[in-house]
Amino acid sequence: MPNSSSMDQLLLLALADRRELQLLNFWLFLGIPLAALLGNGLILSAVACDQHLHTPRDFFLLHLSLTDLGCICTTVPKAMHNSLWDTRDISYAGCTTQVFVFMFLMSTEYFLLIIMCYDRYFAICKPLHYRTLLGSRACAHMAAAAWASGFLYSLLHTANTFSLCQGNALDQFFCEIPHILKLSCSHSGYLSEIGLIPVTACFAFGCFIFTVFSYVQIFRAVLRIPSEQGRHKAFSMCLPHLVVVSLFLSTCIFAFLKPPSISSPSLDLALSVLYLVVPPAVNPLIDNLRNQELKDTIRKMM
Repeated sequence: MPNSSSMDQLLLLALADRRELQLLNFWLFLGIPLAALLGNGLILSAVACDQHLHTPRDFFLLHLSLTDLGCICTTVPKAMHNSLWDTRDISYAGCTTQVFVFMFLMSTEYFLLIIMCYDRYFAICKPLHYRTLLGSRACAHMAAAAWASGFLYSLLHTANTFSLCQGNALDQFFCEIPHILKLSCSHSGYLSEIGLIPVTACFAFGCFIFTVFSYVQIFRAVLRIPSEQGRHKAFSMCLPHLVVVSLFLSTCIFAFLKPPSISSPSLDLALSVLYLVVPPAVNPLIDNLRNQELKDTIRKMM
């Protein structure tokens, strides 16, 4: 390929060649995203329709569900189409758009999870100031900051990624940045993207430390609550968010920062499904386990 401007299509080679396995992939990609669409759709409808769920926690939960739905709808439909019709191609413009939207939604979700940790900290440790510090205007500003930060972060990564001349085949079922970088022919673009990785890792680690410190303070405050019922309610507010954060960080970190010595096409495919498809399907279940008001509203709706 002479340059990226003349490359009209890329090939996604991760899906199986046998027709039976292609159909199995199609049904798997259909079943798990349908569960994600159902769970997140119920959360969106419940929070939007019930006035009792217009709290800061549920406001950020609504935005989290939006990002989960967006991640599923950005990548999975194309993989389902390729499996069903036995094709491999994706247009260059489509691949660029997929990378941009996917990174936009994933980074926004990470920022929202950090904000939700901030929300839990003030709800448990400073309950008297909770409504003052996290009013509707403050929540709207924080949500807007998360979406804007995700947009800028995605724009920066996408601009540094696409300069391909070493072929057009990706060993993945969607356009993933590490696999695209293997085809990069722009030395400066490649170095710029590689240079972003330590910055991203440091920022992610800093947010992780903030989350750990916040939860240490939260658990200390919870253990000081005299009644067992109060402690149980406080843990019910925090544990689902902690599980979601742990699932999100562990899968993403291992997928993007795993050593090259253990990398393989099958492992890359499994990890991609683990951090791309599974969390949006599991997050609504985790969030509903301890949120009694949300469960009651969903029961009334159904």
